[in-house]
Amino acid sequence: MGLFIYFSHECPVKIWGLTSEDRIKRVLNGTGVSCTAEELSRLQESDSVLLLRADYLFDDRLVEHLAATPNTVLHLEEGSKEMAVAGNVPGHLALQTLEVIEKQTVADSTAGLTIQTLATISVSFQQKLRKFEPPFVLPITAEKKQALERRLFDWSYKGITDLVTKWAWPRPARWAVGHCVRLHIRPNYVTLVGLLLVISAGISFAYGQYGWGLLAGWLMTFLDTVDGKLARVTVTSSTFGHYFDHITDLVHPPIWYILWGLGLTAAQLSGLGFSLTLLFYAMMIAYVAGRLVEGSFVWFLGASFGVFCWRPIDSYFRLITARRNPNMIFLTISCLIGRPELGLLGVVFWTVATTVFLLGRLMLAGYVRFSQGPLRSWLSDADNPMYDKSLAVRLFTRHITR
Repeated sequence: MGLFIYFSHECPVKIWGLTSEDRIKRVLNGTGVSCTAEELSRLQESDSVLLLRADYLFDDRLVEHLAATPNTVLHLEEGSKEMAVAGNVPGHLALQTLEVIEKQTVADSTAGLTIQTLATISVSFQQKLRKFEPPFVLPITAEKKQALERRLFDWSYKGITDLVTKWAWPRPARWAVGHCVRLHIRPNYVTLVGLLLVISAGISFAYGQYGWGLLAGWLMTFLDTVDGKLARVTVTSSTFGHYFDHITDLVHPPIWYILWGLGLTAAQLSGLGFSLTLLFYAMMIAYVAGRLVEGSFVWFLGASFGVFCWRPIDSYFRLITARRNPNMIFLTISCLIGRPELGLLGVVFWTVATTVFLLGRLMLAGYVRFSQGPLRSWLSDADNPMYDKSLAVRLFTRHITR
């Protein structure tokens, strides 16, 4: 028994450097074997074949869902017309289903196939991207190329993140991703440049060259957005790239803050009001504790989502929580006013305050978990009428209004 893939309606238009056919093959990552129309007739009844129209852009989640759901045909509504655009069917129904897809008609449910639509497939909550977004299937044409690339880029963007990543970086990041695709630059190359900028910023901070350090630091934070989006729109994510990026992100922020403190002059240190050692300890303990709280929410409370996805207030707080980008705002303002020591104080204070808030949320979540049952993310209910007028839905989801 095997899973075969067959594409109908060839389409040469590339979205972010990939045809729909190439993209789907990358999403499936070798779990299916392409076959020809002639080979369809020779499939065994125990085989499954994934039939897809190559002139449509399919949401990655839909492709994975269809590949894992046998005896299913996906119907798409376009205006008043309904037609089959994809399906996972047994070998003996392959030619029959293919004919339905090519003639743009409706599949016959009496053949033992389950008819599904975008509204009936529950893949809207994306834990990895921390957002709610209904699945999509969009027709591909040369005229729609730019709009489709924009749509796919928006889909790849995290819903719940810090205010800089959410509002400052999307437009320039899309421009940068486009150039990376055209120049065949891989995400890991972008991450490597980011690592070099991390080192450069740290050295500049240690020598009190805060302006140059902030320039390198902000450029690194921008590239940190670019590499992830580039990996998603081109389906080139890898285990190595995942850990390379996330370990770098996890380790360097507290090192930056320590080096910032070491770069202060004696006069600036005298204005701190606290010893540098005390500030370093407070910052490190709070930083580590905050990360442990985030992990404990998942590990000990059995949640399938992160703490910032639990309630709308947590999602709002993620915008300003003491991660690298919000802390960089403290450091930048302090540098602009010529008081870098105040930037360090701001980072330490906000890191401690953030951790206290997160500890409170963890304790409340623990009480809810053990008194009321398993935790549920508000994003899982984002299509509930109670959220129709919610600011959180408008900020953190691609919500379909009624």
